[in-house]
Amino acid sequence: MERSGHFKPTPGHFEVLNASTGTNVTLTPKTDEKQEKSFAFQVTLASVLGLITLATILSNAFVIATISQSRKLQTPANFLIASLAVTDLLVSVLVMPICVLYTVTHVWSLGQVICDIWLSSDITCCTASILHLCVIALDRYWAITDAVEYAKKRTQARAAGMVATAWIIAISISLPPFFWRQVKAGELTTCSVNTDHIFYTIYSTFGAFYIPTLLLIALYGRIYVEARKRILKQWPKKAGKRLTSAHLSTNSPASVASTSPLHCGRHDLCSDSGSLGSENQIRVTVSDSLLEKKRISAARERKATKTLGIILGAYIVCWLPFFIYTLLVPICPSCFYAELFDFFNWLGYVNSLINPIIYTMSNDDFKKAFHKLISFRCCRRQ
Repeated sequence: MERSGHFKPTPGHFEVLNASTGTNVTLTPKTDEKQEKSFAFQVTLASVLGLITLATILSNAFVIATISQSRKLQTPANFLIASLAVTDLLVSVLVMPICVLYTVTHVWSLGQVICDIWLSSDITCCTASILHLCVIALDRYWAITDAVEYAKKRTQARAAGMVATAWIIAISISLPPFFWRQVKAGELTTCSVNTDHIFYTIYSTFGAFYIPTLLLIALYGRIYVEARKRILKQWPKKAGKRLTSAHLSTNSPASVASTSPLHCGRHDLCSDSGSLGSENQIRVTVSDSLLEKKRISAARERKATKTLGIILGAYIVCWLPFFIYTLLVPICPSCFYAELFDFFNWLGYVNSLINPIIYTMSNDDFKKAFHKLISFRCCRRQ
């Protein structure tokens, strides 16, 4: 059978020899333009992902530094927050930089050993970060529902035990793939967890996300209910105020002192039964100091509950798409798209950036300590 043509590649074009006429036809492809666009996209993508990684490192490092430098913040509850920051810092240092390279190039070029270490670090640190949210929610739940008794048990050692439990569970989820891992012959071009074992996929996704998420929703629901009850209990049932301060209000040029007792009703003006006339009255600033403390406490409860709700919402938005997709791919292999998987994966990593921002922005003590740390660093440089 006669071949229709013979192709001879050249650096910038293709020369096609027409068999019927014997003339050369030059075809100029658009590969250079496509390569330039692809390179520009890779540079932009690498820059964005690099900035996310850097921001995650800095934000978590600042939380750790703030807690370590402020004695006021060195409590068992903040110890858990510091441990979460350490975990998220490990995600940003051990996992995200390599993922930037792999996401941009879509080719693994670091070998089998680095692949194993990276996958293990990814699963372990991300799972530990999620479980830390459960630990913090559990600590908050006990502090609200059993405040008196739990205050005695709320120690650094107990917090360390809770953190250790989270890490043990995370490691137990990341280890199984190594038992059936097969070393591929030749050059390794991809690095991913083997999804052929559907039972491990179910075990890992439920252990790392679905069960912790159900626990978080249940705990935050109970925390909201208990906080609501406490807020309602703190409002007084009967009207009544205590005298906390008073000053003389008079039209005379000079102030007239009186040691006579005050007769106060439920108004802000109290008459003096002594030497003062109707023109000279004592204006009283009335407020119940106990009521004021209860109002402050109620405001803190509302703020803490709102913060927990924001943390839960951010966590679900960041991680739910990834874990749904992870369960879907083994069932429907044709549903896998590398770009979509990368997007969901990085959306999960963003949760490690959001956590420290939420905690620092919603806690006044963190804000003060953070500003103090920044001003101290600036003064030292000067």
